[in-house]
Amino acid sequence: MATRPYWETKSLRQMTGPEWESLCDGCGLCCLVRFEDEDSGEIIPTRVHCRLLDAQTCACSNYAGRKKHVPDCIKLTPQNVDQLAWMPLSCAYRRINEGRGLADWHPLISGDPESVHRAGVSVRGETISEDELKDPEDAMAYVAYDLMEERGDD
Repeated sequence: MATRPYWETKSLRQMTGPEWESLCDGCGLCCLVRFEDEDSGEIIPTRVHCRLLDAQTCACSNYAGRKKHVPDCIKLTPQNVDQLAWMPLSCAYRRINEGRGLADWHPLISGDPESVHRAGVSVRGETISEDELKDPEDAMAYVAYDLMEERGDD
């Protein structure tokens, strides 16, 4: 009898630190600059990434020290995942929290960290760094509502 993987048998709050961290699919979508309309509360995504995101690997270049260098970086936790409506629909944390399970392209399913990029889920090659902007508000020139849609084949 095969045992089921931890992401199918544990709630997000029951996972160990390494189990939780392993759910990240490496898409880079959560590292994009977003704006919130003060009147409507609408989330406005852009194709501008955080200065710490390595645009080729879609990984944070200083994950352990990110809060020191980017104070407004939001740490995703089992306690706040359901409160972050801006999280991508394809995000493993969101998918599991919503009871949808992992997508076939997720590296934990495919066994290949490149599968997220091949499936068209990641933002590899689709963004610019916030460091390239003269003013943070210039990110509004890169609005990308399509980033709020489900990505990948699922």
